Amino acid sequence: MKTKFSYLLLHLVLATLGLSQLANAQSKTGTTIGQVLLIEPSARATGMGNASVALYDEVASAYYNPGALGQLSGYGVHFTHSLWLADIQYDYAAAFIPAGGFGNLFFSLTALNSGEINVRTVAQPLGTGEQYSVSNLALGLGYGRALSDRFSLGVQLTYLQETIWHSSLSTFALNVGTIYRVSENGLRIGASISNFGLQAGYNGRDLRIQYDLDPAKYGDNGALPGEVVTQDYSLPVLFRVGLSLPYKFHRNHQLTLAVDAFHPNDNTESVSAGAEWSFLNAFSLRGGYQNLLQKDSEVGLTAGAGLHYDFEGFVFKFDYSWADYGRLENAQRFSLGLTF
Repeated sequence: MKTKFSYLLLHLVLATLGLSQLANAQSKTGTTIGQVLLIEPSARATGMGNASVALYDEVASAYYNPGALGQLSGYGVHFTHSLWLADIQYDYAAAFIPAGGFGNLFFSLTALNSGEINVRTVAQPLGTGEQYSVSNLALGLGYGRALSDRFSLGVQLTYLQETIWHSSLSTFALNVGTIYRVSENGLRIGASISNFGLQAGYNGRDLRIQYDLDPAKYGDNGALPGEVVTQDYSLPVLFRVGLSLPYKFHRNHQLTLAVDAFHPNDNTESVSAGAEWSFLNAFSLRGGYQNLLQKDSEVGLTAGAGLHYDFEGFVFKFDYSWADYGRLENAQRFSLGLTF
């Protein structure tokens, strides 16, 4: 007994020291590629503070946790459009289909585009007359299955391409997640790890340069062809764990509470929480708070609303959300879903 207590005390001490190191660790914000993979695609989830790792009520739930795919039934599609920060256009489309008794298949497409931007240089700060754009494309293929009436798991493979003018990079990422329902209509527990994949670096003709081996030497070739080599960067790996609890306090009213904890590889730990009130299974109001306790966070309050309409087996959902981004003002999302 004394030995077990000693081991327990040692583990507690090590855990405390580990948390202390994490709290004092230097932030790695801005050191990873694939930031488009961190833009949440669901207006419903965003309205609830993006605390959605333990939710599985829509097709886009697979983004937060591929394990949600094992809880879905029938067929479904989902579309989201957002005028993202700095007038960047963000679009997301997803669909799932049943694969017989083997589970469900999932497909997704994410697109981000900056629009045309004037090229400016030190010599020509007002513009050179040229324009460039930044775009991101992510294609996802997922699979989920319920291993029992309460436990499900899922995986998703994503191909990512980032393009800045004439240069680009591409890589693959893997998402894995599980959901466990403690009771039929009660507490749900979810966990997922997202964007675990290969490092990548940029290449393209924008990195080609003219190089002078010795600027102090005259008579040599001062315009040798060369190329800038960028280092490979990691993807923004994110571990989520959370709880959700639906509570029906009246036959026409339901309150759903959710809380998620986040451990990213390029930022500090944080917690998000949110709630949804549904009336007559037709109208919903939502509110939440994103990334509480995150160091130097620029996000905060979220809010949203949704409409739900069931017509002869076809279920239509329309959701809207607003999210505060501090000095970057706010971002709004519009989502449309159909299941049958």
